[in-house]
Amino acid sequence: MNKIFAIVRREFIERVRRPLFWVMALVGPVLFGGLMVIPALLIGRGTLKHIAIVDASHAGLGKKAAALFDTSKVQGVLVSPGPRVDDSLQAAVSARQLDGFLLIGDALVDSGKAEYRASNVSSFTTNGEIESTLQRVASQVKLEREGIDTASIRRAGVHVDLATHKIAGGKVTEESAGQSFSLAYFMGIILYISILLYGINVMSSVLEEKTTRIVEVLISSVRPFELMLGKVIGTGAVSLFQFLIWGVTGRWIYSMRHQLGADTESAGMPFQVPHVSADTAAIFLAYFLGGFMLYSAMFAAVGAISSNEQEARQAQQPVSMLLILSYISMFGMLNDPNSTYAVTLSLIPFTSPIAMPVRWAAGNLPIREVIISLALLIIGILGVTWVAARIYRVGILMTGKRPNPKELLRWIRTA
Repeated sequence: MNKIFAIVRREFIERVRRPLFWVMALVGPVLFGGLMVIPALLIGRGTLKHIAIVDASHAGLGKKAAALFDTSKVQGVLVSPGPRVDDSLQAAVSARQLDGFLLIGDALVDSGKAEYRASNVSSFTTNGEIESTLQRVASQVKLEREGIDTASIRRAGVHVDLATHKIAGGKVTEESAGQSFSLAYFMGIILYISILLYGINVMSSVLEEKTTRIVEVLISSVRPFELMLGKVIGTGAVSLFQFLIWGVTGRWIYSMRHQLGADTESAGMPFQVPHVSADTAAIFLAYFLGGFMLYSAMFAAVGAISSNEQEARQAQQPVSMLLILSYISMFGMLNDPNSTYAVTLSLIPFTSPIAMPVRWAAGNLPIREVIISLALLIIGILGVTWVAARIYRVGILMTGKRPNPKELLRWIRTA
């Protein structure tokens, strides 16, 4: 036990003292905080778009559109159609005298067709404002043609503000749809990145000691299994320490959001800072530790069977693909946490470290599903660690050609 503790202590100190660790520890919260703060800043401080409206309709649709635009987002100037108007407006856009120009004809009412030409057509705010305004214009003209009083219809319109509250544990909580989505999304992406990066760190550490022959000295003092276990536990302790730094720093960044002028709720952003309960934190830590132990054992085995970085990168791809499968399935699980596909992924040990926390945050799961999933994950960890340890025991001292699957099976049987 003292030997394992010595390896854990060495792994922890060696990684924490590196400048890269502190860079990642400080950059991580800034990066994730930026996903909420920066878009809110950009949306709240969007620049006003000046466009020209070329009205070729017979019903004065361009004039109606110019009057209905939200002048804080788009300001339109009417331009009479002509043979050379398009060319002159294109030149004005190229010279940055205009942001773009809108072509409107009778087809707007007949088939809903219009055209917007600009130097930047990827602004969802501008495109949405133009589309919604033209839709109102076309609807208004059609209603007038049918003899319907549009003023009465506008007065009868009611804006609906839908409040969403999640039910958990048989009680209605204050958690909204945006908070539930954000919690599940960020838990999934943090688990994916952390398990993958720290698993690769274990593989790199094993490969470094193997290629520099340091492992030959270590094996003379400790058993291969103790060495592998110490590396996994030491790297896991580093990751938990980094999570602690991320939590404290992230909380401080969140408390400063109003001083930065970024309010994700008022900006209509889908990402909102959720309330993390003690149960959710426990689920996150349990599946992170379980996923880390599972994948670190596999990555350690990959490092043991590889002779150089190129071989290790190739051999790690099947292991990484298991994590990638969980990650790309995350949005499907967010849409329906109780689907057969989501339930299956949350029970398979190789995908449950991401699938189950995402389902837990997005839905209302019975505790028995979590218990079954954790039990299967523990069984998977024991089985994978047993196989990985036997591969590690033989492969750590092997150099030269990477073993094929038949040789790996022989190692597992005979180690």
